[in-house]
Amino acid sequence: MPGIYEVYIKDYFAAAHVLKGYDGDCANMHGHNWIVEAYIQCTKLDHLGIGIDFKDVKNAVTDILSKLDHSFLNENPAFENINPTSETLSRFLFDKLSQRLNTEHIKVKKVMVLESPGCGSSFQEA
Repeated sequence: MPGIYEVYIKDYFAAAHVLKGYDGDCANMHGHNWIVEAYIQCTKLDHLGIGIDFKDVKNAVTDILSKLDHSFLNENPAFENINPTSETLSRFLFDKLSQRLNTEHIKVKKVMVLESPGCGSSFQEA
């Protein structure tokens, strides 16, 4: 029966940011222990029954996050002209991860970013 498999991983990083133009405390520099969840869809399994190895997804996410960990996100070139919000960060990570993992049968479906447990956003293509 045709179908779509979904692989999921969770990772973490710590970073600070400032929300320029925000009317409130978040206009000041502050940090989060960000939680990142990545969902990858696979339409085909290999001879072992694997769509994409968890290790491959985890390594890609860890490598991308290592460039953000313990940084000031506003100084990252990706956020020169936009605030590094949960929303823009989820899009940034979605794009980076898609560049690394997408193939004919493997596609990044969604990336969720939480600033704190129970508070965050996600990005997926329409």
